[in-house]
Amino acid sequence: MTPAFPTRTDARRHHDPSVRGFASDNYAGVHPEILAALALANGGHQVSYGEDEYTDHLQRVMHSHFGPTAEAFPVFNGTGANVTALQALTDRWGAVICAETAHINVDEGGAPERMAGLKLLTVPTPDGKLTPELIDRQAFGWDDEHRAMPQVVSLAQNTELGTVYTPDEIRAIVEHAHGLGMKVHVDGARLANAAASLNVPMRTFTNAVGVDIVTLGGTKNGLLFGEAVVVLNPEVGRHMKHVRKMSMQLASKMRFVSVQFEALLAKDLWLRNARHANAMARRLADGVRAVDGVEILYPVQANGVFARLPHDVTLRLQQRFRFYFWDEAAGDVRWMCSFDTTEDDVDAFLQALKEEMSR
Repeated sequence: MTPAFPTRTDARRHHDPSVRGFASDNYAGVHPEILAALALANGGHQVSYGEDEYTDHLQRVMHSHFGPTAEAFPVFNGTGANVTALQALTDRWGAVICAETAHINVDEGGAPERMAGLKLLTVPTPDGKLTPELIDRQAFGWDDEHRAMPQVVSLAQNTELGTVYTPDEIRAIVEHAHGLGMKVHVDGARLANAAASLNVPMRTFTNAVGVDIVTLGGTKNGLLFGEAVVVLNPEVGRHMKHVRKMSMQLASKMRFVSVQFEALLAKDLWLRNARHANAMARRLADGVRAVDGVEILYPVQANGVFARLPHDVTLRLQQRFRFYFWDEAAGDVRWMCSFDTTEDDVDAFLQALKEEMSR
């Protein structure tokens, strides 16, 4: 006999859903198609720890995006994904070369170094993007026992400054890194936004150009929770199951991560969401350019706008819309758009910005 479960709930809404902001694409809720997929996967029993039907099917979905050798390892969150991926690529004495502005360096609380036991070798960049020449500033000393050994180049696509690498730029980095005996990791928290910006499949700048491993974002593109480590080079994924467990990223009810990625990637939801977020950022940037006294700092190539405006204006504007300083001393701010940002949201923010700038 099937047990009957009550549908009554005592949960209450504790927020005003009409409140909007530009602080982070993580602020957005869950896309309705993702919620529907979670409900579809619920009910009954499925084998735990990734031996379920949904995680198995997800592998075939990933093959359609990243090639037949790709293997996906769903995890809980972005920092965990990056730590897991970098652990799989480094020895205990290894180091990772990355941009000074990289998320793994400035926004993960030291987790790659503290939890993975590796050393980050950072490089200042003008736009968040590495080049072979910039990599060479840290790519040396492999036989020097006094220095952590450079073993990995980590780049973000798109970058923390909202800029996007072209496929040729990533190919050049991969060829250079491989020529020096290093592997290449792509932090793809917003990989879909980069693909939408370039108007190419995600494979064009990942497995097609020789990238070894990708951390694929989901939360910023409509998922409730979950990211995925996608191994593109089978040589680096031999012990990934063990590394994921050691990194505390093995979900017991993995079907609920996997089914979200299936709903996102099996058709075009990933691209629809990313294109919309990017379009809203362009609309925002176009409006900002018409406001005297506000400077856009970097090319707007994905779903983020970085700007500089008077400090007092920012403080007043933050009382009306939530967003963050990027560099408070310089007056730099970051405005992020998400899959559920509307034209009305953008226009209301622009009107508020104009009003505060005119005070």
